[in-house]
Amino acid sequence: MDINQTIGEILRENREKKGLLLRQVAAMLDIDTAILSKVERGERKATKEQILKIANILDLNEEELLIHYLSEKIAYELVDEDVASQTLRVAEERVKYLKSHKNE
Repeated sequence: MDINQTIGEILRENREKKGLLLRQVAAMLDIDTAILSKVERGERKATKEQILKIANILDLNEEELLIHYLSEKIAYELVDEDVASQTLRVAEERVKYLKSHKNE
């Protein structure tokens, strides 16, 4: 997966490589074709559950696709912030802390 591709571009490219129609994949996801079309065009965000299902449908690495999906969500949230890089560093430390204290 190209880091510069949007999640929608990745989904469309891989759906087309598999020769699947938009309506076929939408039916497998139990969503409207228009919704999946908007996801592929970047006009709507998929849910984490949909991303995991799509990974299985398109035979994509679930972890890689999830990382791409989550990083895109974070990037869009921070793109206009002057403190984006600092925020990411603090968030990384916070995640480590939360994971280490999760079962307490």
